[in-house]
Amino acid sequence: MEPGVEELMPRLLPVDDCDLAEDFDPTVPPRTPQEYLKRVQIEAARCPDVVVAQIDPKKLRKKQTVNISISGCQPAPEGYSPTLKWQQQQVANFSAVRQSLNKHRNHWRSQHLDSNVTMPKSEDEEGWKKFCLGEKLYSEIDALSDNENLGIDYIKVGFPPLLSIVSRMNQATVTSVLEYLISWFGEKKFTPELGRWLYALLACLEKPLLPEAHSLIRQLARRCSEVRVLEENKNEEQISALNLIICLVSRYFDQRDLADEPS
Repeated sequence: MEPGVEELMPRLLPVDDCDLAEDFDPTVPPRTPQEYLKRVQIEAARCPDVVVAQIDPKKLRKKQTVNISISGCQPAPEGYSPTLKWQQQQVANFSAVRQSLNKHRNHWRSQHLDSNVTMPKSEDEEGWKKFCLGEKLYSEIDALSDNENLGIDYIKVGFPPLLSIVSRMNQATVTSVLEYLISWFGEKKFTPELGRWLYALLACLEKPLLPEAHSLIRQLARRCSEVRVLEENKNEEQISALNLIICLVSRYFDQRDLADEPS
């Protein structure tokens, strides 16, 4: 190694020249510490000062896939964009719900659940989808005519987000279930059952948002805007529900670039 390079890269373990046997062979495994250190010096001296990577230009000419994420939401259909006053009122209502939930969380957590309510474990994605949406919706089977049964089979139709249920969910579970339902919504239609659970989970989501939750709710708002545009029958009630979720994500959770422009 040249003296100038040695000045820029000082030895961490200076080794004085040592007398080695005349038959010292640097190609065989070292037998003593002196032979090992001498071999390291020899190998370092053989390393080139500059290394150039060998790149195949043909691979760079191939068509490459670039994933582009749209930063904002798609605008509401003409005539369905919410007013600023409506959005501000929804934020105020949502804030009141969150305050009430936090105030009475311990009370609702202490309430006994019905015997038929078995909350899945946090990591049980399929279990939570069935729990929230019901086996009929999850399995996409037609509603069965069961007029003789006067009660509601929540296993079939899904459990509503009762305060006694959501109050038992810690932040990790809230985020996980939100992720599961948003994943479901990415390929399925919007339903009232889904809307109720999304609203309840957002109400349980603590601020400031963790990075994972931040990404999830932005994904949710974008998906709502996509479904809103594709709504064929322009169901006013459903569009209003989608507007509400976009409003809460953008204006309550401070994702202002996703907000609907006031009509």
